[in-house]
Amino acid sequence: MSNGTLRHDATQVDYDLPVWLIDCLPHIKLRLKRVFGKVARWSHGQIVLSDTIERCRDLAWFIQRYPLEINGIDLAHLTARAKLHEQRERDVAAIVTGNYKAEGFELVVPARNYQKQAAALALETRGLLVADAVGLGKTCVAIAMLTDPRTRPALVVTLTHLPKQWERELQKFAPNLRVHILEKGTPYDLGAPKRRRGKRQQPLFNEFPDVIISNYHKLSGWADSLSPLVKTVVFDECAELRRGEAARQTSAKYRAAKHLADHADFRCGLSATPIFNYGGEMFAVLECIRPGVLGTYSEFLTEWGQVYGGDNAMVTDPEAFGAYLRAEGLMLRRTRAEVGRELPEMTVVPHYIDADPKALEEVAGTCAELCRFILRGQQTEKGELMHAGGELDYRLRQATGIAKAAYVAKFVELLVDSGEKVVLYGWHHEVYNLWRDLLAGLGPAFFTGRESTTQKERAKQEFISGEARVLIMSLRAGAGLDGLQGAAHTVVFGELDWSPGVHDQCAGRVHRDGQHDPVTAYYLIAETGSDPVIADVLGLKRSQSDPVLDPDRLVELQTSDPNRITRMAEAFLRQRGEPVPQPASDEPNERGAA
Repeated sequence: MSNGTLRHDATQVDYDLPVWLIDCLPHIKLRLKRVFGKVARWSHGQIVLSDTIERCRDLAWFIQRYPLEINGIDLAHLTARAKLHEQRERDVAAIVTGNYKAEGFELVVPARNYQKQAAALALETRGLLVADAVGLGKTCVAIAMLTDPRTRPALVVTLTHLPKQWERELQKFAPNLRVHILEKGTPYDLGAPKRRRGKRQQPLFNEFPDVIISNYHKLSGWADSLSPLVKTVVFDECAELRRGEAARQTSAKYRAAKHLADHADFRCGLSATPIFNYGGEMFAVLECIRPGVLGTYSEFLTEWGQVYGGDNAMVTDPEAFGAYLRAEGLMLRRTRAEVGRELPEMTVVPHYIDADPKALEEVAGTCAELCRFILRGQQTEKGELMHAGGELDYRLRQATGIAKAAYVAKFVELLVDSGEKVVLYGWHHEVYNLWRDLLAGLGPAFFTGRESTTQKERAKQEFISGEARVLIMSLRAGAGLDGLQGAAHTVVFGELDWSPGVHDQCAGRVHRDGQHDPVTAYYLIAETGSDPVIADVLGLKRSQSDPVLDPDRLVELQTSDPNRITRMAEAFLRQRGEPVPQPASDEPNERGAA
């Protein structure tokens, strides 16, 4: 009697990947569901599994215990893929444990051994998330990788303010590489590849750049033109990809990044903070670094997570997920202690300050009305509730920033008077305007969303030279920026972000290689307005990211979902002494964008 059948199918319209189709006896199906975490326990009928090399190895093992009918071609495919995973596992283990001697990577400024290790792993796996701690030289890892001729021409995708920094780093480490920064978002002639004569007929790019540098916003215009040409894509600050297909918020930027990743031979993601909010963001990021490696989004959720509040997916066991990413060679994460480049410990100081009640009172009526609307769950239109949530978030956070502005400015003045140079972080332009006036005597420089790339570079240089004692930066404008560590060791968060990853990136502008003094980060928190809820929510988001990145760190996993906008609405009404309406339904009420 046959146990069932196993067959390969590359034509399944509901899957982006080839799949394995399994029809088997009920008792075998039960065992199969226990073995394969991606199969939902409540699924019935035919079982469908994505055709990844990891899955093939598990299937090859499973059919030894429970033989299934499979034709010769499919069996050969299964066996070959299983062996590939086995070999990949050995190679990853050898590189990560240091038993593999990384050779090559000839750079003018030699790469450190741990950087060579990461470059070797990226080349071996052809898709790696390098999540080393801030300041350990992830840019150097990518440049070392690009010294391998197989990887060129390459595309580096980075944040809007970083192309020139990348160009300088390439000139520093590999001045022989021809580099071009895309000047506009529509394609133009980059030069034609030339071929050397002879037997090998290998492309020799004398005119076409070895490395093309683009920001994320230009990708959609260039994706079709570059995808047939570039062999490698480096996604710098790859948390930019976190809102992809997984969250059903696919943007033109993400579609372009995925298109380029699907056509590249090598891919590398760089970010010390790939998780900004919830662990489910890793699916979208890894889809661009190693397409298909986690199977479908449905399989990912079945095995690793669950959805809370609309499209936010949480990883139920972040520590196990982080260990899995390491074991599969999907992510490499080293701390400073692990590579022997420890800095003095950063001191984090939550400092509670007063807030001007007038600023909050000016928006109180409108905010209270929005709060009541949100909490009652008046779902006439989902879009109306989302708009109300976004409006409450914007108004209340801005009002809180305005209410704190004078106290923040005074705090910064005291630090400067004591001899410090300060990087001050905020978010709203109205708050920047107040800080500009209140700190006018200190001549602050600005690195926010209003300045051009040239103006931002000038502000950075003014701060480094000492011409400006205060650098006011947007919370999300300085990721990846280098050079401030020699100018200051004090950071002040005058406004808060919802994401702990953003705060880590901000502090990392000064707490990185080249810093010789202990760094202090002050979080100025008001006891009214939006700050209390944001500070609380940051605890949960930290519990998602820390175990994935640093599984040895003991972090208590909070399992309840803090519906941040709902909680903000409840907290604001309580601050005003008003009753809190009960929602009309039990459905989650996540409002506003991450």
